[in-house]
Amino acid sequence: MSPGEKLDPIPDSFILQPPVFHPVVPYVTTIFGGLHAGKMVMLQGVVPLKARRFQVDFQCGCSLCPPPDIAIHFNPRFHTTRPHVICNTLHGGCWGVEARWPRLALQRGAAFLLLFLFGNEEVKVSVNGQHFLHYRYRLPLSRVDTLGIFGDILVKAVGFLNVNPFAEGSQEYPVGHPFLLTSRRLEVPCSRALPRGLWPGQVIIVRGLVLQEPKDFTLSLRDEAARVPVTLRASFADRSLAWISPWGRKTPISAPFLFYPQRFFEVLLLCQEGGLKLALNGQGLGATSLGQQTLEQLRELRISGSVQLYCVHY
Repeated sequence: MSPGEKLDPIPDSFILQPPVFHPVVPYVTTIFGGLHAGKMVMLQGVVPLKARRFQVDFQCGCSLCPPPDIAIHFNPRFHTTRPHVICNTLHGGCWGVEARWPRLALQRGAAFLLLFLFGNEEVKVSVNGQHFLHYRYRLPLSRVDTLGIFGDILVKAVGFLNVNPFAEGSQEYPVGHPFLLTSRRLEVPCSRALPRGLWPGQVIIVRGLVLQEPKDFTLSLRDEAARVPVTLRASFADRSLAWISPWGRKTPISAPFLFYPQRFFEVLLLCQEGGLKLALNGQGLGATSLGQQTLEQLRELRISGSVQLYCVHY
C-alpha cells in the first residue's frame, strides 16, 4: 500500500457474521453490530428425547457478576403436565411478569428450525416455518449484543441473517432456509439444475464463507445450449463487482465491495419481468436486464471461486 493510501472501511452494518455449527451448550456469543429491526437469528437443531427445558436469551452484555439484563428470554418447558413456552425480561436482577404460551410447537426427539425476527416493537418467533408467538420489547433492542443458549438442546447451526431486502412492505412471514452441513452437493464448483428456468418472483439464495486468501467468486446462469447469458463476478484483486455479458463485456456494479476474507456472505437474486435484482448481505445493489424468454430458457446455476458454501436455495 502506498504512503497516504487508505484502506476502504469495512461496512460492518452490511456484513452478517459467519454461522456457527454444532456449538457446545451452554453457548454464549457476541452478536456483531448488536440487534436492530430487520435482523433475524436462526437456530437449527434437535430437542433431546428426555429434554426438560432450554432457553434462548438475547442479553445486554455477558458479565457473570452482576448478571446481564436479558431483553428476551425464550424458554420452552417440556417436563410439566402441559408443556408450554415462557417469555420474560430480566432487568436489574429482577424478572418481569411472565408471558405464557400453552401450546408448544416443539417436540421431544424432533428436529426444529427456530427463527427470531426482530421488528421495531416486538420479536416474532416461528417454528418450522409457522408463526408461533410474538413478544413486545420491555428493554430497548439496541442494548442487545449477546446471544445465550442454555439447557436441554442440541444445536446444529446458529445463523445471523437479514430480512429479504426485496420484500418491501410485505406482511408475509420471512422464511429461514436451513444450512446444509458437510454436503457433497455444496462442494465448489457447485452446479444446480433449473429444470423450469426462472420466472418472476423466484429468488435464488446463496450463502457461504469467503476463504482466507480469495481470488474471485463467480455465479453464472446457463441456458440449454450451455451459453451463459448472465454472470455475476467478484474480483478480490481489484475489489470489484460486475455483471459479465455473454460477449465478455463488463458492467461494473457501483456499490461497496462487501466480500471479505473469512466473512459470511449472502447473495440474493430476485427474478422479475425484464431481469434480475441483486442483493448482497441484505443490501439491494440494483438489477441487470434480461428478456423473459431468456430467463425461461435458463437451465443451470453454477457457482465457483474462493468460497465455502453453506446454503444454495431457489
